[in-house]
Amino acid sequence: MVLMMLKDRVAFITGSGRGIGQAIAQLFAKEGAAVFLTARTEKELASVAAEIESGGGRAGYITADLSRDADCTQVVAAARAKFGHIDILVNNAGHYGPVVPVEDYPLADFDKVIAVHLRAAFLLSKLVLPEMYARQYGVILNISSLSAKAAYAWGSAYAAAKAGMLGLTRVTAAEGARKGVRVNAICPGPVTETKMSKELDALLAKKMGVNEEEQLAGFLNGLLQGRAQTAEEIARAALFLCSEQSSAMTGQSINVDGGVAFY
Repeated sequence: MVLMMLKDRVAFITGSGRGIGQAIAQLFAKEGAAVFLTARTEKELASVAAEIESGGGRAGYITADLSRDADCTQVVAAARAKFGHIDILVNNAGHYGPVVPVEDYPLADFDKVIAVHLRAAFLLSKLVLPEMYARQYGVILNISSLSAKAAYAWGSAYAAAKAGMLGLTRVTAAEGARKGVRVNAICPGPVTETKMSKELDALLAKKMGVNEEEQLAGFLNGLLQGRAQTAEEIARAALFLCSEQSSAMTGQSINVDGGVAFY
């Protein structure tokens, strides 16, 4: 008999229509969790949910723009309506924003990137923590980024939002540690299979005046492993941090980056 690591847990995963969020949702469902999905594109969510259910898992979903307060409230209510409560929150939703230097960065775009990453993670945590405290159990996992720890040009809002998520992780962990709630973060390196990564690579190559293959090869050469990470590799780290396998870990930010940052 195979012991499932998230048996009977309910996981709410944002940005789960594709990429890292999709991989986390699929793996969590295989490990016994009921998963509630949200993203902006209904077709993607429906496809992921259908795949999970066809494999014998449990899934629900709702579309939302998490940069809006009302949408954050609505998705948490929908998850509770579907599965009764939320044991695990994975804050994964986001987008990169313009690839421009600080002096050229539009304020409206800066605010939007901060809202969908950092502000949404704060709002969703605020909404789920009371019930987690009441049950003396809960896990929050924030998907940050290598950009929170290493400097790369032309992505100020993304880097600031992801670094802010690490601060939020530490404070929420400190507040929840004696109340049964663990809070950690993952800092992925380049997951080149995702749509966001492919779009970013194309923009960076254009700005640098090289082709996309050259740009990507140069970047990956700077990683100790010399290769990109996969969404499945990030999902496996997420499973560890959201399961009892990591029961003594809270307030941590774990790099899954092929060997770039060392803190």
